Amino acid sequence: MSEQSAQPEYRIEDLAHHSGATVRTIRAYQDRGLLPRPERRGRSNVYGDAHLARLRQIADLLDRGYTLASIKELLEAWDTGRGLGGVLGLVAEVHGPWTDEEADRISRAELDARFGGTPDEAAILEAVELGVLEPLADRETEEYLVPSPQELAVAAELYAAGVPLAAITGHLRELRDQVEHIASRFLEFTTEHVFARYLEHRPPTDADASEAATMVRRLRPLAQQTVDAELARAMRLLATRHLQLHLSPHAPPARDDEPRPVALPAGTVRAVQDLVGPEGVATFFAAAAERELHKRTLDTLATSHQISGEFTQST
Repeated sequence: MSEQSAQPEYRIEDLAHHSGATVRTIRAYQDRGLLPRPERRGRSNVYGDAHLARLRQIADLLDRGYTLASIKELLEAWDTGRGLGGVLGLVAEVHGPWTDEEADRISRAELDARFGGTPDEAAILEAVELGVLEPLADRETEEYLVPSPQELAVAAELYAAGVPLAAITGHLRELRDQVEHIASRFLEFTTEHVFARYLEHRPPTDADASEAATMVRRLRPLAQQTVDAELARAMRLLATRHLQLHLSPHAPPARDDEPRPVALPAGTVRAVQDLVGPEGVATFFAAAAERELHKRTLDTLATSHQISGEFTQST
């Protein structure tokens, strides 16, 4: 940093150190127009606090799921004087907590005790993969952050009731796919009927973004309230049927027109989800099954025809 200037000045290596970005990343941002060019001083390039602030802004938006292309649009709008405060407020509102539940911490010893007292490394790894547990580094004792203590408590209760850990995690994966589909549909619905008017401009104006952020705060609890009400209704209806089925001395035959659960490998489901998205998984499997059935029917018909022809010729 220069001692002759009142404003801090950085070489690219210093800027990388203070921002957490690599030198290569900084140069890539410059090439893509995300970062202003440095000031040339003799043979050296000099960066300032504005460059450091921009790098931190880019990192924050990337953490929130924005692509570099969309970040460039936002920053260009800001640079042309359209303002970015409302947009960043909308980003913060959407990225904020969607539940009042607070994260907690748990030690490995406490975790083992809640699940039978016997260490299970495979179960821990799967819980980390699912995001149920997040390892905390730089700790003298092995500890984990628990983003949803309620979810962990449910798993512990199911395990105490006799449900194997593998079945619990498998059920969570299946449930997560279905809930993500519900969330996706709710977002599509509200975007079409509520937020479309705020998103006519790309990026939205400061005023539109501020109004949209206010609307997010109003609508935030609606999705969970609706799901809670519908889940309660469905559980009341289906639990009654389920109980009647098991208490009846003569169980009624299964209806052919009712959907039936089919166990599929979790890896297969994830691969299909990556291919067609969460909302298309059920349709994909149904279409694949129908295609296989049609193919086998055609093969059977063709084989039968060939056998019939050979029999006719031999007689």
